[in-house]
Formats: sequence, structure tokens, C-alpha cells
Amino acid sequence: MAWVVAVVLLAEGVIIAALNWFLGVVVDRQDMSLAGLDPSVMATSSKIGGVVFGLYFALCALVAVLVAIRDRAPAGFGRVLLISVAVVHGLLGAFAWGLVGWTAFLFMVAVLGLVVLLLMTHDRDGGPQRGPAGGGAGQDGDPKGEAEPAAAPGPAPVPGPRTDEPGGREDGHDEPRDSVPAQITGPATTTP
Repeated sequence: MAWVVAVVLLAEGVIIAALNWFLGVVVDRQDMSLAGLDPSVMATSSKIGGVVFGLYFALCALVAVLVAIRDRAPAGFGRVLLISVAVVHGLLGAFAWGLVGWTAFLFMVAVLGLVVLLLMTHDRDGGPQRGPAGGGAGQDGDPKGEAEPAAAPGPAPVPGPRTDEPGGREDGHDEPRDSVPAQITGPATTTP
């Protein structure tokens, strides 16, 4: 899963960088201007934007490669990058529906689904989600492991008498006491 996400994000980064670079070259050669803007500034900004977004997608692909190699969930900055690239694909999908068509929208939603699936299929402790600990026959839920023999339930141990309590007898045969001391009341007053 993580390898697929890495390949798709890297391909997107290369395509976006190449497309913006191509648009910058076209604007520069055609001397096009938009609302009086300098064509060379527009061409340079298109090339810089393409390189920046290409590197962003390449960095997100690197995080996906690290997830695939380590078989562990991304943490910290890597997790933030993958969440942000999922949000970017959601926004690009919304714009693609109106500007390009439904096929571009479906592609963006598919990549969004892959990134979200990558984030959800790995738990925070490491590796893909496994069964609950102790749920299988062996230790840590390993069904192939040897099961430890369970101790047979027996009678609960009875605590011995306490002789260190005030008022306790030395031979340990005093009457049972409550854990909460009884309320002491004074003698009742009588009236003649």
C-alpha cells in the first residue's frame, strides 16, 4: 500500500513540475501578458511554483517510502505531510471537477483515498494493525505460539490473624472487626 502511494505521489510531483515548467516556457516564448504583468515574471513564477510543488510531492512520496520500509506508522512531521497532501488532493479534486472534468476528479479522489488508507492502516505503536494482545494462543496474540498453561483456580488464601492491632490478643483469636471503626457514643444523660 505504502509503495503504491509513494509511486503515485512521486509521479504526480514530476508531472506537476514538468507541466508548470512547460507553461512557464510557453509564456516566456509567446510574450503573453495577463492584466499587464511582466511575461518574464509570470514565466519565472510558474517555474518556481512547479519546482516547489514537485519537491513537496516528492517529500510526501519519501515519507510513504519510509512507511513502507519501516512498516510503521508515520509520526510527527511525516504524518503532518501525509495529512496535508490528503487535504491538497481533496481541494484539487473539487477544483478538477469544475475545470477539467470528472476523470481528473476521480483520480484525485482515488489518490486521496490511498493516502487516507495509508494513514489508517498503520497503528501508532508500529506496523500494520494486529489482533489484540493476548487474543491468540501465544504471547502478544500470536496464534502459532505456544500457549502458556493457565494456573488452576484454587481456594483464595485466607489472611492470618493480626496481632499488631490495638486490643488484639496474642494468640490471634479475636473477634472479626469492621474496617470502619464504630462510632463511640458517650453515656446517656438521664433526668430525675
